[in-house]
Amino acid sequence: MEESVRAQIETQLSHLDGLVRRGHQIRERLRAGTINPAVMAETRAWQEHCGATINQLSGGSKAHWLARSFSNAFLMRSADGRAVEGVPPDEIVKRLLAVLGQAVASLSGISGGPPLSEASSESPAAPSDTGIRRRFEFVHNPELRPAVEQAYADSRRAIEQKEYDVALRTSCGVLEAIVTDALEHKGLKALASAGVPAGEISEWSFETRLAVAEKAGLIRGGCARLPAIARTYRENSRGDDENGLRGSVSETDARRTGQVLNVVIKDLDPGR
Repeated sequence: MEESVRAQIETQLSHLDGLVRRGHQIRERLRAGTINPAVMAETRAWQEHCGATINQLSGGSKAHWLARSFSNAFLMRSADGRAVEGVPPDEIVKRLLAVLGQAVASLSGISGGPPLSEASSESPAAPSDTGIRRRFEFVHNPELRPAVEQAYADSRRAIEQKEYDVALRTSCGVLEAIVTDALEHKGLKALASAGVPAGEISEWSFETRLAVAEKAGLIRGGCARLPAIARTYRENSRGDDENGLRGSVSETDARRTGQVLNVVIKDLDPGR
């Protein structure tokens, strides 16, 4: 990847991270019942910044899947599928955070698809394997399910194609996404007994999220088998390809990471 393109992606990811952090702060205020003109003005300003960012990432196309996900975040559906008004402000923020998460996943290469600005106008297709779809029904955030389903399928395909660095990074991305989903569903207050660090869940490191999820009983000890290179996949995946994961991931590391992912899936969905 050329340095100029990498720099642009890094800038976009940094901007998205800032929007996500701000969105979580706004949502906490709204959920706490702090709804006053100042908070609503801040919420609207944040939504406008999200819209401008999504428009840029979508190449200005309203038909782009990311742009349509953004628009759908403001709609509430009736029983017959018609759009109606009245979505609570905190629910809109929650949905927009999910859209931002999709953008981060795509830019980070987790989805394995083309760059956002070049993507098809269609929504990312869910894998045709119905077994994979059932595998992720436990994910609480419905907006996240298609992304992790696709990423899981991509990780298996990468293993088959001997692209072990891609397989490992993609498996780690899925692992982090589903553990984060479980933590957010549990809530910071309920996680307090697990010795959570300061800050929002979105600010925690990959290893911290895994450790807290284990202490809280959401997952068991399967993550102890994660290879060292998997634990630092975030840092390495954004470095220079020659000094990062590429060429340094063994088949054993990639397969073991996939095995740990499957163990965690079973932990989060014991009824499978």
